[in-house]
Amino acid sequence: MSRRVPTLEDVAREAGVSRATVSRVVNGVRNVDPDIQDLVRHAIARTGYAPNRAARSLVTRRTGTVALVVSGAGDEFAARVFADPFFGRVVSGVVGYLRAHGTHPVLMFAESAQARRQAVDYLRHGNADGALVVSIQAADPLTEMLVDARIPSVLFARPGRPQPLSHVDVDHYAGARLAAEHLLARGCRRIATLCAPQDLPAARDRLDGFRDALVRAGHGLPPVVEGAFTLDSGALAMARLLDEHPGLDGVFAANDLMAQGACQVLRERGRRIPDDVAVVGFDDSSIAMTCRPPLTTVRQPVERMAATMARLLDEHVRGSLSEPVHEIFEPELVVRESA
Repeated sequence: MSRRVPTLEDVAREAGVSRATVSRVVNGVRNVDPDIQDLVRHAIARTGYAPNRAARSLVTRRTGTVALVVSGAGDEFAARVFADPFFGRVVSGVVGYLRAHGTHPVLMFAESAQARRQAVDYLRHGNADGALVVSIQAADPLTEMLVDARIPSVLFARPGRPQPLSHVDVDHYAGARLAAEHLLARGCRRIATLCAPQDLPAARDRLDGFRDALVRAGHGLPPVVEGAFTLDSGALAMARLLDEHPGLDGVFAANDLMAQGACQVLRERGRRIPDDVAVVGFDDSSIAMTCRPPLTTVRQPVERMAATMARLLDEHVRGSLSEPVHEIFEPELVVRESA
């Protein structure tokens, strides 16, 4: 015969308090005396009571779940996301925060207009408390849809268009400046850059920061070839740079994947790294350590940024944060063997 599941009434009898008092403690109501809270918690431990999540959500109006929405476009969108080490770091930071606070993430992809509508409908119908959004589109319509639906949401990275939503980001401009200053300090004088699509705010800031640092140091504008934040695009862009500027001795890539592609092409063309050409990336992802040689790169603290994004959403959902806030993190240059 199975053991009966403990109830609120069992906890109340064990603690010697009313059922209503137990309910207030279980649901986190703050006006309960701390000694009473301790009494109830000990009674919960002794009885083995486990709150019913569905019933609790009726009281707290919270599901204990948030949606981690990855928004982009293209048929191979999901495959690209899972192949990118950057996304894994975002997930790690989000899950680390949520787990410690008893909240569970639901992963959603919004790669098309239909998928975006489905994601917003899911959230509008109360299936999750809010959305953590990672977008790879410059003018992503999802953010405006979330605003219109009044769904608590926080973005990873500044959106392409201003939106009344909180976001976290790194100072991309300052990070690119660090890369330029490091190449100059190494003695590089024929420096180029592999940028990313300029409709993305992060890509623009990285290119602007790099260019401005070189100009301030008395150099002209560097040669630029655009890629797409992918390894293959970095390789193609590096091949074009070498064809057009064979004497270059320093390269800054918009992210580590592009830098890895650049290193592959440089080795194929017989260029020694960093003796002939120094290479600097951006992100300090796992790619930086597996690259040959290990990559000098600009680190953005992705895990901390993602955890902060989750914290901000929690504060919006609880009502302790009512206005959008923007938390910007400082980058750091990590010097390894490529530059």
